Amino acid sequence: MLTDRTVPFFSGAVSLHRDRDILASLVRDIATSGRFVNAATVAELEQAVMAYTGARHAVACNSASDALILMLTAAGIGPGDEVIVPAYTFFATASSVVHAGAEPVFADVLPDSYALDPESVRNAIGPRTKAIVAVHLFHQTADLHALRTLADEHGLDFFEDSAEAIGMRAGGRHAGLWGRAGVLSFFPTKTLGALGDGGMLITDDEQLARQALRLRQDVPLDAAEPSAVACLDSGCDELQAAVLLTRLRTLDTDIARRAELAERYTARLAPLAPLVTTPVRAHAHEPSNLVWYVYLIETERRDELARFLADNGVGTEIYYPRTLAEQPCFRSLPGARLPVPVADAAARRAIALPLYPDLTEAQVDRVCDLLHEFHGEAR
Repeated sequence: MLTDRTVPFFSGAVSLHRDRDILASLVRDIATSGRFVNAATVAELEQAVMAYTGARHAVACNSASDALILMLTAAGIGPGDEVIVPAYTFFATASSVVHAGAEPVFADVLPDSYALDPESVRNAIGPRTKAIVAVHLFHQTADLHALRTLADEHGLDFFEDSAEAIGMRAGGRHAGLWGRAGVLSFFPTKTLGALGDGGMLITDDEQLARQALRLRQDVPLDAAEPSAVACLDSGCDELQAAVLLTRLRTLDTDIARRAELAERYTARLAPLAPLVTTPVRAHAHEPSNLVWYVYLIETERRDELARFLADNGVGTEIYYPRTLAEQPCFRSLPGARLPVPVADAAARRAIALPLYPDLTEAQVDRVCDLLHEFHGEAR
């Protein structure tokens, strides 16, 4: 039995219980419809996400990882191309480049946002560079003005791995819409989460969206216009689309709740600085809002802290225990040889604390009390 002294890293049990009648009705409706993948409910979800983000086109699929592959492949990224990605991010950001047939090149990140460092990107640009992929991690966007300007200066495509960024906006534009395309994740722990997995490509580029739609199918959309490349067969479940439509109605409320809990963490942990820090970056060119996916801190005794919290019933996650340049499958690539000292430090120091709408203030206080106890500081 969960109590305020037991704090799972993520739980949607309270919300699931609250919505059980609605969800049961959705299951019955989908089960009797005879349409289970890429049907009317998926199309409705795509329209709803377009309305929420301001995107002109949206293509739902099986996961954000698939959405990244669809995005790059539909944009013509392929063999012989290099794509610059952050060294510190989720594995799929780089693996999608490989699945598209290209090679990732790893640039360093900024210490106050974990997003691509424009100067490191500039140093990584070479004769085969075709694109830059910015990633928005944890609670804030990358420096989109600087990165988009850099891409334009060098004639490169600019994409966004905005999997964690639904609700984030910079300079009046939703994350994912600063370049040719972006992606969203609907993994259960995400800010807008399904009961399984799901993802979506968002873009203002009609040609790219149409190609992505063709690639998403297990057969070409139009027999008279056969696909030039192998399709990914990445359908979105009608049931997950129905769940997401329901939860989209409370998304802004859930985002506000996450912000309240993050503010409580920040206030309670402030006395622990500089032993514990929570990086937040202010962008001069495009003011952006914070949307808290997880509450990430950095501390020198990260692994020791994780064990201490686990022993006391608190779940945590390590984002990410090694840089992508250190992954065995990427280590031999020429693009893994650039220095990435900030990414290396983050991989050693960063740990995510629980943050989700069902979390209680008492549970946040429990986590903070334990961090104070661990660091031997007075509360």
